[in-house]
Amino acid sequence: MAQRAVSSPSGSGRSGADSKGGGPNPGKQQYQHAGASPRSLLWLQGLLCGGLVTLATPTALLVGVLFLPAIIAITMDRQPGKPIARSVALFGFCGIVGPVISLWLAGHTIPIASTLATDMNNMLLAWGAAATGWVLAELSPIAVRAVLEALALSRAARLRAERARHEAEWGFNPAPEEE
Repeated sequence: MAQRAVSSPSGSGRSGADSKGGGPNPGKQQYQHAGASPRSLLWLQGLLCGGLVTLATPTALLVGVLFLPAIIAITMDRQPGKPIARSVALFGFCGIVGPVISLWLAGHTIPIASTLATDMNNMLLAWGAAATGWVLAELSPIAVRAVLEALALSRAARLRAERARHEAEWGFNPAPEEE
């Protein structure tokens, strides 16, 4: 975050107590955060979600039911950056676009939203998309590791063959093989 120095009226960049050497950080500038704190952003997000629920209740009902796997993933994922939750949320969002558009075109009422939310085809599509995101998030690191390991093994074999060729060409004794 951006920070700025707080300066005293004397212009020294320190408060009165600090300039005399008696403050908690003698000889150091005090900093204040410039910009919003994470708590205020969380509060703002809650306020916006509350406004959405109030103004677009049918959409909030439909999204809440069909987006349930993503909500669970967001609360359960403890990894920095929440990679699994992001994947589940992105895939789940793709699965709820169709039902939300159907809701908006059908009149945007609560009975239609509850009908769409309990339709098994919509649930299967949205929750299946979220499950696909979860599977890909779990399997991608394993697949990448396997590919990188195969590339490293093939490069090691190629380098061993090249070393053997150079040893034969220059008449050196072959080096012992390493495991």
